[in-house]
Amino acid sequence: FTAWALKQQKVASQQQVGYSFEVLCHFMSFTLFSCVAVNVYVKVFTNSPLLVCMDLSLSQEEIIDPKYLWIGPDGKNLEGQTYANLTETGKLMLMGFKESMSGAYTCTLSHRIIETMTQEEVDVFETYKFMLYAYREADHAYQISVRFTTKGCELAANAQFFEELKKILDNLISDLTCHIIESSYKCHSIKIPNQGLLHELFVTFQVNPFAPGWEEVCQQVPYDCEDATNMKVQEARNRIGEFFSRQTYALKHEFQTAPTIHYVDNSFSVTHVDSCRPGFGKNDITHQNCAGCCVVCEPGTYSPNNEVICHVCTRPHVKKYGAKFC
Repeated sequence: FTAWALKQQKVASQQQVGYSFEVLCHFMSFTLFSCVAVNVYVKVFTNSPLLVCMDLSLSQEEIIDPKYLWIGPDGKNLEGQTYANLTETGKLMLMGFKESMSGAYTCTLSHRIIETMTQEEVDVFETYKFMLYAYREADHAYQISVRFTTKGCELAANAQFFEELKKILDNLISDLTCHIIESSYKCHSIKIPNQGLLHELFVTFQVNPFAPGWEEVCQQVPYDCEDATNMKVQEARNRIGEFFSRQTYALKHEFQTAPTIHYVDNSFSVTHVDSCRPGFGKNDITHQNCAGCCVVCEPGTYSPNNEVICHVCTRPHVKKYGAKFC
């Protein structure tokens, strides 16, 4: 059964909905039964899965005179709320989920048990709790390092070459509204066996998806645009990789004498860098089943920038989800 539950959870993650179980609970077809407490991760601006106000065993039985009362994180009845889709059988779906909608959702199921012999009626109450968290996909960027052979570290052409390289790479990806940031270089002397002393430029830079005009991409999609920007920065990274691959080919086939400054074969290296939007962060311990997600910062924590950490706020009045300031 555990293997089956994990398989369903994997399917759920592909559907932009995540689940984390404090106790082993049963769920199917994106309908959740709460045993004690269930953590549910809902991508911002999408609809939550159906939350069911009963446990699995009760769902297999006849229920007499069931009544359902759903209470949101603010302590108010959800009936009549425009964002809450409630069915007559006690199922709840939250529409267009936002970070401010995160929190504890509880449902009280009241029903009657009628004694067969005496026809005595007993009112029974069951309470179920769901912890819902808004999440976003992480924003991707790529830290790239490359190396170039040069005639010497004091060569004036080194700085000129570096500036020209940045322009070329920026132009290469500008149509994707991506750009090169945090670029730098250092020159080092390297002793290589059987070749004597060489000089190389160690160049590093980041391929970032937020060049001027990137907001227009978000206006073309129905809601959050991490998927669109992540696709664009992936394409930018691929173009830059192909650019340096062509340098290797050109040196081998198009130059009889290598230029004064030229690319070092196989020196292209890429590191994946994630960031979260303000008000969101990553926590592999608290949110193990959504470890790769940028989950909304919980009350008492905040994230003012694009880091991946929700910082603890020492001021006790920060009680909302998704705080950007302490």
